[in-house]
Amino acid sequence: MSETSLPASVPPLLLDADDLAALRAARTLLENPGLAAQLANAVGAPLEYVLARRLPAAVSRLVDTATRKALDQSLRVALATLARDAAPRPARTRSHTFAAAAAGAAGGAFGMAGLAVELPVTTTLILRSIADVARSEGEALDDPQATFACFEVLTMGGRGSADDGSESGYFAARALLAQQVAAAAQHVAAHGMAGQGGPAIVQLLAAIASRFSVNVSQKLALQVVPVVGAVTGATLNTVFMRHFQRMARGHFVVRRLERRHGADTVRRAYASLAAELPPPDAKPTRRR
Repeated sequence: MSETSLPASVPPLLLDADDLAALRAARTLLENPGLAAQLANAVGAPLEYVLARRLPAAVSRLVDTATRKALDQSLRVALATLARDAAPRPARTRSHTFAAAAAGAAGGAFGMAGLAVELPVTTTLILRSIADVARSEGEALDDPQATFACFEVLTMGGRGSADDGSESGYFAARALLAQQVAAAAQHVAAHGMAGQGGPAIVQLLAAIASRFSVNVSQKLALQVVPVVGAVTGATLNTVFMRHFQRMARGHFVVRRLERRHGADTVRRAYASLAAELPPPDAKPTRRR
């Protein structure tokens, strides 16, 4: 059911003032301009230029393969150190962003040849930062549902110009993977991460990789084009990391509120805030 079809009698006041403010902030993060618009802003190019960039078919296949391998390798590494410390604390977003920028700078020096090395490192850093944000919002990182909620963030691209305030953004992205996430979580609960080759996990990772690789391709297409000039792999990796950190913050705030109030209540309150959202073609403020 789309947000526009929800009963008008359901007010956001189902949440208290603090939780409503948190939900409003989360929605702003989740539904603001998408990654393609942010990349365009970073390189000072029209959005249409970014969307029009296409990698050769052979390179696209390489990106798809590298993305899948990166996801296969990254989860356990990303969560290993965080899972030892369950106490919530502020996420260390700056250190993760700096590390991603450094990886992008190193990978950019080798161009396309560095993709197979740089992408798993960057993906692991992104997932580790996502997990750090999740823990700061009270997620138990040893819970398979929380584990795959971290992966879900990689499919969240923000709001595009075709979105109209209905369920074309955040909740649509979650709905697409809901059954696969549940099946993968059940598999891990029964078999542990040692069973990560099970069909449920393979299918989930394939679905996530197909969406995440689109973002990777857009970044790479800009990174290897001379017109980018002074914009380096470090700059584009910084945009990449900050985007997924914002998606993670919004996602795990929503999940925290769902644990407190119930998923249906939060979803209805989220929908009732649609009129407050800025136009979908609003451009992000460019960082100086």
